[in-house]
Amino acid sequence: MQLDETDRALITALQGNARTPVADLARSLKLARTTVTSRLDRLERSGVITGYTINLSGAARPALRATALVTIEARSAPDVLGRLRSLPAVKAVHTTSGRFDLLIQLEAHTTQELDETLDRIGEARGVKGSESLIHLSTKLDR
Repeated sequence: MQLDETDRALITALQGNARTPVADLARSLKLARTTVTSRLDRLERSGVITGYTINLSGAARPALRATALVTIEARSAPDVLGRLRSLPAVKAVHTTSGRFDLLIQLEAHTTQELDETLDRIGEARGVKGSESLIHLSTKLDR
């Protein structure tokens, strides 16, 4: 689906606050409410917008966040991803170029939970090696 300037402006407004009322979106974009509603419907139907979510403040988030950089054996991605999907502390998995194959974003409430999750990742069939980085503070979060 091709996005035009109005679609991108609407998406940007929703990224700022996904709960912005349609009337407020229409007013800020200088569009009719029906236009905003029909564009939102089209963006949702086409899969451009796949859902609306919340962002938790630091107080409500798990205390620990980390990144695991993982190297896997050739053709083992489906098995490794299956294992990662079963781990609640795994929040996102990205493929990468370079020395590591996967970048895994983790969130845990305790160091024990994080340690156990890292152990489960390392034990997964197809994982050759990993390196983990604990996030100390967030300087920019969009």
